Amino acid sequence: MGTTQPIRGRQELQNFSTYYKDEKPNLRNYALVVLGLNTALRISDLLHLRWNDLYDFEKLCFRDHLLIKEQKTGKRNRIAINEKAREAMEMYFNERNPEADEFIFSKRTNPYKPLSRSQAYRIVKDDANHTTSEEAVSCHSLRKTFGYFAWQEGVQPALLMDVFNHSSYAITKRYLGIEQDEKDLVYLNINI
Repeated sequence: MGTTQPIRGRQELQNFSTYYKDEKPNLRNYALVVLGLNTALRISDLLHLRWNDLYDFEKLCFRDHLLIKEQKTGKRNRIAINEKAREAMEMYFNERNPEADEFIFSKRTNPYKPLSRSQAYRIVKDDANHTTSEEAVSCHSLRKTFGYFAWQEGVQPALLMDVFNHSSYAITKRYLGIEQDEKDLVYLNINI
């Protein structure tokens, strides 16, 4: 299947989210994966975050929310930063000791240039190749995985539609791969 898929298994998700922390230590890559999984931001928006978007350099503390203008839609979005995301970002911040206007996910050689989309893809793909059985994983899988697990936890369809800016729940179900899961259950539960 060529369409990007979410990571569906909890153990695979755990392995995926900690790969760059435990197996192949790299706090920038770890923070990228964890923040992506926990905010449902598109990779273009993640890569253009600067430290002052996430950290208040005057008060010397992390912000409770990210306030961004989404590149694709132009809409303003306010995203709460949960505990997992904050912990990953604190570890990375403490290692890096950045300036306010540096990109969070920057090139190693220049903190004022963001990672490229292709480099972010390689980071996510390398992680997935070592930790999941799903072959169709890309940067967009971070966003889809957030939605998939939110759906599994019973988040109201209207909220998921709003998070993803979809016009219908049918689109959201298709986007998250839920329609295929439901079809699979029909085939697996019918034993004639």
